[in-house]
Amino acid sequence: MAALKINIITLGCSKNTVDSENIGGHLVSAGCQVYFDRQRNDCDIVILNTCGFIGDAKEESVNMLLQQIACLESFNRRHKSDGRRRHLIAVGCLVERYRHELQEEMPQVSAWYGVHQWDELVAAIRSLAAEPTAAQPFTSQRSLSTPSHYAYLKISEGCNRSCSYCAIPLIRGKHQSRPIEEIVDEACRLVSQGVKELIVIAQDTTYYGLDLYGRRCLGDLLNLLATRSGAEWIRLHYTYPASFPLDAIEAMRQHPNICNYIDIPLQHINTRLLHSMQRGVDRAETLRLLQHFRQSLPDVSIRTTLIVGYPGETEAEFEELKQFVADAQFDRMGCFAYSPEEGTPAQTLGDPVPEEVKQQRIDELMALQQSISLQKNEAKVGRTFRVLVDRREGDYYIARTEYDSPDIDDEVLIPVTKRIPIGSFCRVCITQALEHDLMARLVE
Repeated sequence: MAALKINIITLGCSKNTVDSENIGGHLVSAGCQVYFDRQRNDCDIVILNTCGFIGDAKEESVNMLLQQIACLESFNRRHKSDGRRRHLIAVGCLVERYRHELQEEMPQVSAWYGVHQWDELVAAIRSLAAEPTAAQPFTSQRSLSTPSHYAYLKISEGCNRSCSYCAIPLIRGKHQSRPIEEIVDEACRLVSQGVKELIVIAQDTTYYGLDLYGRRCLGDLLNLLATRSGAEWIRLHYTYPASFPLDAIEAMRQHPNICNYIDIPLQHINTRLLHSMQRGVDRAETLRLLQHFRQSLPDVSIRTTLIVGYPGETEAEFEELKQFVADAQFDRMGCFAYSPEEGTPAQTLGDPVPEEVKQQRIDELMALQQSISLQKNEAKVGRTFRVLVDRREGDYYIARTEYDSPDIDDEVLIPVTKRIPIGSFCRVCITQALEHDLMARLVE
């Protein structure tokens, strides 16, 4: 019996990426051939890991399901004579929320698994594999879908926050921290396999440890990762402003292998809207926290995400947000339009801000941030940085400084003048600044 070929397509955030990689690792151990390739069209089973966070993400997931159904039907028609059939399995957040509706609309999908059914999914496919093996704990095996030199390290599941606009607690459930030794052991395994950069993620990394140890332990975890994992870069994502554990900042200050980088979605600055969003902070507390970051880590790169068009956001409140962005001078910023999510407290507020107004506000904020980004990049011209080389594209190597996370932040373009191994570190001098990228030359 030939090994099953399985293609895993992942939509949504990096937490989904880790789930897919854990699924893939278990299937590889069962004798399957596993791929993470949206373009591949020769596999027996396609697993689509969906996202259900906001309207655009849900729409993308539904469209990808329809696209994969069309590919499945075409594949099965072509192979009708030889009896080979493809199966499509849908998993993840969208399935967790809308399984029954999706099943009715898409009977071509062979099976549906929510975010609490990974073990069931793995067991079902293992039973079909050429060399079925005994079940192992879900997080004990993993096949990376990222380049081999960086990996996401998920430290917890679920979320205990009650943000009024967010459906994640409805989908993922309560916060569940992983034991600290288990996380450190996984980090050590990843580094032993060639990973240079660990990107610490969760729905809320700052809550880590409170459920398991009775206190916030993010600082403790960062200290252990910095001293025991062997990782050359450790990067912190998905922090939360309320009750931020300041010992995490002290860990960043003490350990040079923890990147001077904080991802902290703030969503807004107006106190009335922050209270309506149930964020647990107000304007003054937010400003004090940002001031602490920059006083403790003068070289820190701060990335944030903002929401526009939240129910009742006035023009004056949006102008307050614009002024905040101008004053805060974020290194990186994303922005998305509010969309009402079923079952969330904000759904009762309706959706009174017109879509065209939301888009106009996004455009204004991103134009402002674009000018800030260009100014910050221009200040780097002539400076030398240590960068990590992610890939080669044509005549350029594409790299990143410690101030940039993969896929979402700026990149450094280095002309190919000599061979640089992918996944290695090198030193470059910045020669030109663009709005979202830097040009550089290799420093011998």
